[in-house]
Amino acid sequence: MNTNSIFQAAQEAFLFYKNLSGKEKGDFLEKIAEILESRREEIVPLAVRESNLPEGRIQGELGRTTGQIRLFANLVKEGSWVEASIDPSLPDRSPLPRADIRRFLSPLGPVVVFGASNFPLAFSTAGGDTISALAAGCPVIYKAHPAHLETSRRVANCIQQALIACSLPSGLFTHVEGGIAEGQALVQHPLAKAVAFTGSQAGGMALFQLANQRKEPIPVFAEMGSVNPIFCFPNKLSKEREALAKAFIASLTLGVGQFCTNPGLIFVPASQAKAFEASLVAELQGIATAPMLHPGIAQAYYDAIQVMEAQEELRWIKVSDPKHLLNGSTALAEIQVADWLKDKQFQKEVFGAFALMVVYQDVADLVEVAKQLQGQLTITLWAEPEELQSQLYLINLLEEKCGRILFKGVPTGVEVGHAMQHGGPFPSTTAVQSTSVGAYAIKRFARPLAFQDMPHSLLPDALQDHNPLGIWRQVNGIVTK
Repeated sequence: MNTNSIFQAAQEAFLFYKNLSGKEKGDFLEKIAEILESRREEIVPLAVRESNLPEGRIQGELGRTTGQIRLFANLVKEGSWVEASIDPSLPDRSPLPRADIRRFLSPLGPVVVFGASNFPLAFSTAGGDTISALAAGCPVIYKAHPAHLETSRRVANCIQQALIACSLPSGLFTHVEGGIAEGQALVQHPLAKAVAFTGSQAGGMALFQLANQRKEPIPVFAEMGSVNPIFCFPNKLSKEREALAKAFIASLTLGVGQFCTNPGLIFVPASQAKAFEASLVAELQGIATAPMLHPGIAQAYYDAIQVMEAQEELRWIKVSDPKHLLNGSTALAEIQVADWLKDKQFQKEVFGAFALMVVYQDVADLVEVAKQLQGQLTITLWAEPEELQSQLYLINLLEEKCGRILFKGVPTGVEVGHAMQHGGPFPSTTAVQSTSVGAYAIKRFARPLAFQDMPHSLLPDALQDHNPLGIWRQVNGIVTK
């Protein structure tokens, strides 16, 4: 791997690509989606074989991938995402005239993207990080995940086909293979301007530290997982115990627990604990083991379970069964809230279908939990409306600990749209102000740039007086078209 030549090509591509219109960028993204769809029959079987995921899941994931590509294509074609703001000159202002100042979001430059192990398509080669960076105007140097190399190569080829079809420079997207050393070299290259990562906390923090040790530190947008706690309130649980148990087990075991939004903690009132446990056990009877993504992840899961099994505070409701190492077996344990509060290890994510049922006595316990809870991608509240009305202080605390707070349903199932927030306070991510899912993800890869007294003929279209793009802008503090 010649890192210098990769980044030189990316930088040259950037200087050309960043000045293309939103329509041209959008057409390129749509071409990627079109080619991916046309090669569905060859991509899906590859991804199934490499990931151990069922065909239906991969078919759906490819649909999600092309859907989010088209979301960003539409976003850049419309154009208002650049947040154009104009303060026209006031030459006659007293005591001092005001200069003409115009500001918008401009792409950062070459972005290093690391593929995720648990999404061979939607969070990988042509996944959300890659596509949002390309949409922003940034070239991508993509570090393939070794768990699904063939799939990654095939998808990379689709992107390269789209580059050719749109007459764009090949340096706009580069597919890189290798291990830790190759990934480190990409992050350390002086032309790299940002890093995107989805994976473990250890991996995300290693990249974060590496990026901050550079002469020119760069942002690392690392999504590192979460235990996504669910808080159950007595009235809700007494009315819907069986339905909620069913929903919890389905969410816990979805994808063999290999989503970043699987719930790994559920807080249950002591008055309902025995009955709810019985409902959980009944639901678990119908859950069969299934293959995990690869043996390494399965081994890590069972190693983590062993650590948990050594903790005296836990009472096991369902013990894991590692007879077939690749298969992920659901595990569920109970702990009293006082014991949970004493040790931060009970907040650590176990990547797989494992959860702790934490038994609490009253809302005062939940307030203490909220104060000690680490940053999460999601927090879910199962409560009746009247129960919520009396818990505004608790809700206020929980809002500070997550990126998305749910009042119905389960945290799994992340909608790809304009309002989605998939990111939260540390340690769920390294950048609490960002999201890795949804339209807002594009803003990770752009920076504010202001032009002062620039000749109007040189201004970007988004900042010209006659607004040729027809986008929403702020002029003199007023949002207008």
